[in-house]
Parts: sequence; structure tokens; C-alpha cells
Amino acid sequence: MELRQLITFRMVASTLNFSRAAAALNYVPSNITLQIQALEGELGVRLFDRLGKQVVLTDAGKQFLFHVDRVLNNIEEARLSVSDNHDMTGTVTIGANEMHCAYRLPKVLQLYRKRCPDVQLIFRPTPNEDLKQSLYDGRNDVVFILDQPMNSSGLLIELLIEEPFRLYAEPNHPLTKKSEIHLEDLRGELLLLNEKGCTYRTFFDQALVREGIDRLHMNLEFSSAEAIKQCAISGIGIAFLPQLAVSGELERGELVVLPWEMSELRVATQMAWHREKWISPAILAFLNVARESLSRISC
Repeated sequence: MELRQLITFRMVASTLNFSRAAAALNYVPSNITLQIQALEGELGVRLFDRLGKQVVLTDAGKQFLFHVDRVLNNIEEARLSVSDNHDMTGTVTIGANEMHCAYRLPKVLQLYRKRCPDVQLIFRPTPNEDLKQSLYDGRNDVVFILDQPMNSSGLLIELLIEEPFRLYAEPNHPLTKKSEIHLEDLRGELLLLNEKGCTYRTFFDQALVREGIDRLHMNLEFSSAEAIKQCAISGIGIAFLPQLAVSGELERGELVVLPWEMSELRVATQMAWHREKWISPAILAFLNVARESLSRISC
């Protein structure tokens, strides 16, 4: 088992694409394939499943990745401890859901690339429910979570920004004329919501249940905040979204905030990484850039 094979394996596991891994490592794709085949032959297990053009880690591959990540991190730590070269290099893999991909992280990534141009950034969109697990199995170095403030014995989690949620409608919606809205006013309205499973959707559903209107309202479910916004702008219904997702539409007057508050709904942007992971200089620099960039945002 060669070091270059472990590096290649981790890159393929990060990109889940043999061609992108080859480009990142300056190999031809056939060389990547041969290295992975040799590694699988030595281990006696399949590390990847090739499902048509899609590449996915097998269960054995996920377990192997956890150990490979630790080995390569230890090697990098040892190299840096005796190196006189203090230039920032290495790889940082970041995971986040659609909300953060679109509205919070572009400025963070832009600032980091400006300050650390020699570090390879791998940005991996990850479903909210899979973000924490991606740290445990080594797929991501750092993730951004939109959820209620949380603690974890195995992860370090840092709260960065409180994210208020509101109801939004197009400017001519009848409810925009009210000075105050209660949940009872939503009876019979079409609500545009994220799919069930995310924390803020669960809080919203529970609030409706407490008011006894869980079965008397209608809703459409979406996996995309952009789809929710466009439907609300078109007058199809009322959108329930975090404020971070609608700043542009509010400035242009395409949507307005309905006068409704859910004080018990407390959701925040949080940054997390594995408690036992070695934080390389590149990762540490990224954590600091994220803190600096997102601390400038006021909601």
C-alpha cells in the first residue's frame, strides 16, 4: 500500500468523480483507475461502486476513508512540524446545505481564496440531515449547519449567526394589510414550505398543531428555497423561509414580510468540525475566515 494510493483514494472519495480527481492530482484518469484497483485488490474489498456515471463509496470505503484521513493528517502534521516552509498549502473540504451554499458561503470562499490561494478548496453540497455524519466518516473537514443551537460529544460546534424566520408574501396579498397576524389567520392559506425533516419545518408544524389548525391548512413542499420564493412572488402562496434567503427580493419589493412572530423558533448558522480531527493550518485559516466574514452580517 503506497502513500500516493491513499492520497488518490481520498481525492476520489472527496470528489466522487475519477476525472475530477485526476485533474486535481495532475494524473490521467486511467492512472487513477489503476491505483484504486490496486488498492482494492490489496484490501480484498470494493471501495467504490460505479453506478453508471455515478461513483459512490461502499460501506468498506467509508470505513477506510476514516482511517486514511487520520493517516494523511498525521503525515501532514509531521511534515509541517519539521518544515521551514510556512506557505499555506493543503486541502480543505467543506459541506453545507442549499441555503448556505447560495446565501452564506460565497463571500467566505471568496475571501479565503484571496488569502490562501495555494490551498485546494473542495466544496460539497450536503443535505442537512447528513452534515454531522459527514464529519464522523471523514468526508468533510468543516460543515455549516442551519438548525437549532446544538451540542455534541464528538463534534465541536460554534454558533455564528442567529437566523430569523418569517412569513413572506407578494405585496398585494390580503394578509399584508393586517397590523398583526396570528396562526389562525393562516387557516385556508396555501403555505410554501421546505420538505419535512428539517428542524425549522418541524417547529412550524408543531406551532400549527398547538393552535389546532394542523389539518385545516394547505401546503406545497419544496426542496429548494429558490422555488419557494418564485412561487410566493407569483402569488401562489405564503413562503416560510429564513431571512438570509430573501434579502434581495425584499430590497426589490418582490416580497414583503408578514407581521407574524414565532418567538420559540430559534435557528442559527453553526460551524462544526470533528473534535478529534487534527486542525491543519489551512483548516484553521478557514475557520478564522468564516468567523470574520460571517460576524460582519447582522440580521
